[in-house]
Amino acid sequence: MTVKTFTFNPIQENTFLVYDETNEAAVIDAGCLTDTEKRTLKDYIDDHKLTLKRVLNTHLHFDHQFGNKFLYNTYGIKPEAGKEDEFLLENVMAKTLSFGVKTAEEAQPIGEYIVDNQELKFGNTTLLALHVPGHSPGSMAFYSEKEGVLFAGDVLFRGSIGRTDLQGGDYATLINSITKKLLPLPDSTVVYSGHGPNTSIGFERKNNPFL
Repeated sequence: MTVKTFTFNPIQENTFLVYDETNEAAVIDAGCLTDTEKRTLKDYIDDHKLTLKRVLNTHLHFDHQFGNKFLYNTYGIKPEAGKEDEFLLENVMAKTLSFGVKTAEEAQPIGEYIVDNQELKFGNTTLLALHVPGHSPGSMAFYSEKEGVLFAGDVLFRGSIGRTDLQGGDYATLINSITKKLLPLPDSTVVYSGHGPNTSIGFERKNNPFL
């Protein structure tokens, strides 16, 4: 598995392009906002002769789904996300403006819902969806046991956890999600977070002051 990280939009969100030896790929949290950012993502896909198969969302806060419409218009692939987060797509233009970010289009509707313990396959890769609410009601983490990697969205960061003061967030629920779903994973599991640097389950178990 190859993981290419792009940091997009004013919120400095991490977008991940994941692919394997078959050249089939998935985008996780398409945060590309500007034309330049969209072109950067597309150029990488084209230059590496990848076939985009899935557009996955760990959650649907605006900074993680800006690029969904672009990917649908370009590749004809609708995004997938937890149903509990679908309400976050309403009035995205107004919501982003309230955070000082301007977008010229409303959100791309969800094509398929992701549910807990669902296997998400492309090429020879399988990601297991883990429902980890708390940052948002429909937050998902995507885990590859074979590769030892976890895409955690905004649930878990290096030395920190996701904020819970946004619509649908809940601190106790978030802590429960992390302790029950994520911390039992092997210490060596590499965690790709929605913002900031990578970390590992072992590091967070020992060093995260919130856990």
